[in-house]
Amino acid sequence: MGEREVIEMKEDDVAWVVQLSDLHFSVHNPERAHSFSKIVGPTLSMINPSLVFITGDLTDGKSKDLLTMKEDEEEWLEYQKVLEDVIKRSGLKKNVFYDLRGNHDTFGVPAIGGSFDFYSKYSINGQLNRSGLVNSATIQTGERSIRFVGFDSVTSLGLRGPTNLFGHPTDQLLDEISSELSVLDSRPAKPVIKIAYGHFPLSFSAASLSGRTLKDTFLTHNLSAYLCGHLHTRFGKNLKRHHESNQKLVQLNGHGSLPNNSRTCSDEATEFKEFWEWEMGDWRKSRAMRILAIDRGSMSFVDFDFKLGAKNVIILPTFPLDSRFTLERSFHKCKMDSLYLNSIRALVFSSSQVVSVVARIYDSRPGKLVTVLETPMTKSEGNLYTCPWNFKAFEDPSPDRFLLQIEAVDIGGKSTLTELRPFSVDSFRAKLSWNWKEFIVMGCQWEALYYPILWFFYLLTLPILVFPKAIFVFFKKQYTYKNFVGNKGLVTCVSWILSELYNIPLVWFSIIVYLFYLILCPWLSGQVFAEGGERGYMTYRGWVLRLNEKAKLSFHGFPDILVVVFPHLYFVVLPTIIVIGALVAERAVFQDHLRALSAKKEDDYLVTSNVSASTNARNKTLTLLHRRWIRKMLLLMSLAICGKHVLNCRALIKAYAMNPLIHFPVYSMSIPLLLAYTIYKTSKAE
Repeated sequence: MGEREVIEMKEDDVAWVVQLSDLHFSVHNPERAHSFSKIVGPTLSMINPSLVFITGDLTDGKSKDLLTMKEDEEEWLEYQKVLEDVIKRSGLKKNVFYDLRGNHDTFGVPAIGGSFDFYSKYSINGQLNRSGLVNSATIQTGERSIRFVGFDSVTSLGLRGPTNLFGHPTDQLLDEISSELSVLDSRPAKPVIKIAYGHFPLSFSAASLSGRTLKDTFLTHNLSAYLCGHLHTRFGKNLKRHHESNQKLVQLNGHGSLPNNSRTCSDEATEFKEFWEWEMGDWRKSRAMRILAIDRGSMSFVDFDFKLGAKNVIILPTFPLDSRFTLERSFHKCKMDSLYLNSIRALVFSSSQVVSVVARIYDSRPGKLVTVLETPMTKSEGNLYTCPWNFKAFEDPSPDRFLLQIEAVDIGGKSTLTELRPFSVDSFRAKLSWNWKEFIVMGCQWEALYYPILWFFYLLTLPILVFPKAIFVFFKKQYTYKNFVGNKGLVTCVSWILSELYNIPLVWFSIIVYLFYLILCPWLSGQVFAEGGERGYMTYRGWVLRLNEKAKLSFHGFPDILVVVFPHLYFVVLPTIIVIGALVAERAVFQDHLRALSAKKEDDYLVTSNVSASTNARNKTLTLLHRRWIRKMLLLMSLAICGKHVLNCRALIKAYAMNPLIHFPVYSMSIPLLLAYTIYKTSKAE
């Protein structure tokens, strides 16, 4: 079990912490560490948070070409040096910093505490002897306790990338998290806000051996929020997800199911299990930072970046709450004291004197923004600014009709504005939409979807390739191009193409054998750890490692291997099958065209004048067939497939120190040879 820090707050029931993530300090990109050292220390000094969380991927662990992934001690020495400088410049105590492992911090590390486990030696947690996988800290305000529980869910065997992508919480880890989240449950004197932080989003976290998940654990203990990293802003800036007790493999948007907006104060606030998952941006490219505040028990946060350099003023509105990120159970105005509702509140952090802070509320209903309230805010205590307002004037069933914006002006006359934040004094939650990339990485539970997606590929290919063959043999039927022309339809088209494929039995048989090979045999043999040790064998179920001859056969790196399996099946194998079918079909059409010419059925083929429009169109089609332009397009597609396959193989060669002819000959050579043989067999009309 990890450390348990307790921090007493002097401010009246308001606390704030800072989150950073995905620093990726790299020997090949020294500017990441340089900017971190230059900006973060002074910014933390200005913000003065109670705690600072760095949620993984502290170093990059990648070669310059990004293909070889293993730990580099030089990067860790740089990390240690930079963090010591940041702590010194911030004026904060070292023990308020917590840094976690990410997948990049375990590339090629065979065991925790081993010679390649640089995290344990150079990280802040390692230096402070926080040796457990779970560490907790509690902030005590005058009114409540705020419990933070951080955990390390990286795989126990640090495989090299790219098949080191998911979090792998064990049953023991989930028990420890449960224990830490429930520590204050037996002390009912003060309400408790529970917040967890880790590296991996829940969509990239596997279940334990017994089938338990982090989500179930969080819901059981009434978590309010889970802070994480891992995904970076290249997938989008809206990587937030509301979780409820009803388990979903796929969620189409960030808000999930919206609460009933028609309730009144006569209705009771039903208590149900829910929490928010807030992934934040990365320092690697986005230079991102987050401030999370808990003001009178309600959470709010602001994400910002330092792409343009340090910031002199940072503003975080804490009430009214952003309606996109509210919890149904945490705020119900009918049960609130009016003192809670009667003021607008914001935290203002500045490196220079602030001369004015103004709150503005806009009404968006007219179709344009109309200012309906503009009022100065006064300094209440520390960094907190407040102003009175008539909250009843803003009661509305729409959760995003009214928008709040805070403006602060420093002594130099520089103005800083917050984004326009929707709010609802009735605690109605606004919609949070995703683009397609955000949906892919946040809305899908990839471990649960792995086998359905895998077997869908085989359901799509094997029955179509095998069953018609059995039917044709049994009924002694043969479909030709003429059958298709006489009775056009999808079934007739597929039957004709498969008949043509069966006429090249070696190609058809090779496809079937290769599909079964990918299920029954290892795909490749690679060096999965940093140096030395036996090679591992990757199958569609994961990596097999001979760590102990007497140990039961076990698979590692599942479902991480989907980054190899899915691209190969859906972007190499499936297109190959389609192109092969198109090549044999094109040959059949060309053969029919040649027969028609030889039989003198197309006497007007070379006529170029005094022809109708329909005859012109037919001549163009015949010219297309005669010169085999469709085949040439298919050859270009074959080259594209081979190019994609070569790039995949090159990445694997670099990642796992392999020779394609020795360590994965079937995987690397089958597709190019199959395409080449098909191209040769269909080159001439027989």
